[in-house]
Amino acid sequence: MNGIVGIKPTLGLISCSGLILIGHSQDTAGPMARTVADAALLLGCIAGIDQEDPATDAATGHIQQDYTCFLDKDALKGARLGVSRRHFGSDWRVAALMQKAITILQACGATIVDPADLHGEAAYEGAEMQVLLYEFKADLNAYLAAHTGAPVHSLEELITFNEAHKKEVMPVSGQEIFLMAQRKGSLDGKQYQRARDKCRKLSREGIDSIMRKHKLDALVTASSMPAMLIDPVRGDPHQAMAFSSPAAVSGYPHITVPAGRVKGLPIGLSMVGPAWSEPRLISFAYAFEQALSASGQSAPRGPAFLQTVDSGALDYE
Repeated sequence: MNGIVGIKPTLGLISCSGLILIGHSQDTAGPMARTVADAALLLGCIAGIDQEDPATDAATGHIQQDYTCFLDKDALKGARLGVSRRHFGSDWRVAALMQKAITILQACGATIVDPADLHGEAAYEGAEMQVLLYEFKADLNAYLAAHTGAPVHSLEELITFNEAHKKEVMPVSGQEIFLMAQRKGSLDGKQYQRARDKCRKLSREGIDSIMRKHKLDALVTASSMPAMLIDPVRGDPHQAMAFSSPAAVSGYPHITVPAGRVKGLPIGLSMVGPAWSEPRLISFAYAFEQALSASGQSAPRGPAFLQTVDSGALDYE
């Protein structure tokens, strides 16, 4: 959304101790940087085992001390990449950018399997929301309970505070999701555990099966539609396609690299692979980034702080 490189690592590669996560079974910290090289450098600095985060135990044997050694501009030669075309969404401008990206990937020597559509998110979409509500309540309560100096000590107290000061803290929106989370029980409940297991099983099976079927090294597609615009009257739209969910729910790694802009809004190319495939994804992302830069189709651009995106100077690029 910000025209930068982002690495969402395999769950457990980076400690989340001290963070408030929406859902600890899928959320994680990760590098955000201007270039793939910078993101790889940062990943090597923050990846590691942490006794305060049991999830990092799974990373034993998978941590690289230096991810910059995987920056290979020729890494795409011989790679097999599957295109999840359904995640391009309905915006023809996004699809056009993705077609340019596919052409560059092919020119770099990659074999493109198109389409290799990833389906199945709808099968666990409802369960995922339930998991997020349960985990948000549990994790926020644990965080607030550990910080005795905080003005509130639980989600329930936070809801009460918001209601008492709604003119100041909720001038254009409510706290419906907070209320939904507050109604959930503990993480020991069978309903939560069934929902969590369903999400993990179906999301991993979806990615694993499509990669096995086509013998892929990675899945590629548009990271998202252009950033949604804030609408204080009707609320934010929710129809925009995004590729973040499958990798997040499965706990698999996901890298996004700037691929161009639509009306000045950044569009990223996503690359997703199986667990602990960060080295391979970094090498692919770097090769694409270098080829795109060499083609003159993309260049770093700082924020313009425009008052509106409805500007003739921001035609499709």
